[in-house]
Amino acid sequence: MSDMNTKHQYSDVSEKLQWSPPTDTTSHTPTLPIFDERVPSGRDESLWKSAKWMLLTICKAIVTTLGVIAFLHLSKKPISLPSFASSSTKPYSAHHLRSHCANIPAISNSEFQDRQARLSEALSSNALSAYIAEPGPSAQYFANISSKAWHTSERPLLLVILPPSASNHQAREHSSPKILLLTPKFETTRAKQLIIPMTNAHDLDFVEWAEDENPYQVLYDHIFSSSDRNVRSRRVAIDGQARLFVAQGLSQAGFTSGREVPDDVARLRERKSDAELTIMRCVNEATLLAIRDVREHMHLGMKESDASRLMQRALTDAGLAHQGLSTAAQFGDHAALPHGGPTDKALTEHDMITFDVGGSLHGYWSDVTRTFALPQSQIPSGHLQIWKVVQNAQSAALTMAKAGVVAEDVDAAARLVIEEAGYGERFTHRLGHGVGLEMHESPYLRGGYKRKIETGNTFSNEPGIYVEGKVGVRLEDCVVIDKDGQAVLLTAEVGGAARSPWMP
Repeated sequence: MSDMNTKHQYSDVSEKLQWSPPTDTTSHTPTLPIFDERVPSGRDESLWKSAKWMLLTICKAIVTTLGVIAFLHLSKKPISLPSFASSSTKPYSAHHLRSHCANIPAISNSEFQDRQARLSEALSSNALSAYIAEPGPSAQYFANISSKAWHTSERPLLLVILPPSASNHQAREHSSPKILLLTPKFETTRAKQLIIPMTNAHDLDFVEWAEDENPYQVLYDHIFSSSDRNVRSRRVAIDGQARLFVAQGLSQAGFTSGREVPDDVARLRERKSDAELTIMRCVNEATLLAIRDVREHMHLGMKESDASRLMQRALTDAGLAHQGLSTAAQFGDHAALPHGGPTDKALTEHDMITFDVGGSLHGYWSDVTRTFALPQSQIPSGHLQIWKVVQNAQSAALTMAKAGVVAEDVDAAARLVIEEAGYGERFTHRLGHGVGLEMHESPYLRGGYKRKIETGNTFSNEPGIYVEGKVGVRLEDCVVIDKDGQAVLLTAEVGGAARSPWMP
């Protein structure tokens, strides 16, 4: 701004303010300025009107805000804070669950050695020369080689367990099995870093195959040309989860095997030891506690995806591993699609919530499902009746499950309750499955499965009713057949099965 303009501006103001000179020259008290009462004109009038308009606008805004606050207060509805206020909200944490399984030990070396010995005896009883498995649940069970410890590729790494070679039965009982690890030659050093529990270190051999060799032929030649082994046959047991090209490669090299592992070999994993049950009880308990804890932090309007993230946080804070859909939340009619993934569907007061949750501790899985409501939910009476039918079906199956009972009969007991309630066609899957180092493993509770339940078996009990477009309800708890032959909930110590939609 130029000095000329500044001077003109101040001269305009001086015309509005008239100063009266002091009448008493001896007085030192100044006379206050007196505003000229003349109405401003021209540009000054425009400024005056703008100021009046701004003042009125501010007053109206204040009055409107006060009115809205008064209305919300009188209607008893919560006032939403501005978005910036959410930054002070404390993030969800379930670290208080961490201590629940903190002192549960992993499987000991002595138990691994016992497993190897029992496998060796089963191989000898079935006239099998070896048991062959890729990294995965079975290799983890017998030798601590999980798919996490060694990721499979087109280059096979195989665990091979051979029974003692002595032909004398008494001598075999006092000798340990031999373990071979077929490994790509360039990965031998990494293979030797695997921690494989052994009775004697000299009972472990690494069999290397080069890139220009047939790995299966290398293994065959090593086993059947060794002068220190009395191998009775070329028959071997190949783990059922071995990939097809691996099984074919072994067969083409000269091994003789069916795809079915003998029952007494398969049952070694199915019948859980005390150490395994200690882990499985704790992981199932912690999973159920996590579901209950997440429920306490849910609210109407939240999204399925947000609820799933809360569950992931809860399992992590509890010290459990998890993956994929093992933390999925489904609201209302979405739960009528079993195993569906979470979406951005918002929770309404008429929706029940279904969580199908699995966590892992020392490699052993939990599997717990709850369909529940929030305290402020208003669930339709028909949906509550369906929930009760599912609860009754789960209870009937638990009563039926005992050592010696055929697995399909347990499924039938739950199915009968649901059929009598008129929802038979809405129960669309098997009742349950075994659980352990895999979330889904044998035995299976379904129609046509003729195996008898045995002491030490652990399996899920999860009936459900699914009315597409309306509602889905499923309740799932894992059980063990105890030493008395009775079915006992793995979550019994933390309250066990759900009691109502408001008491999961």
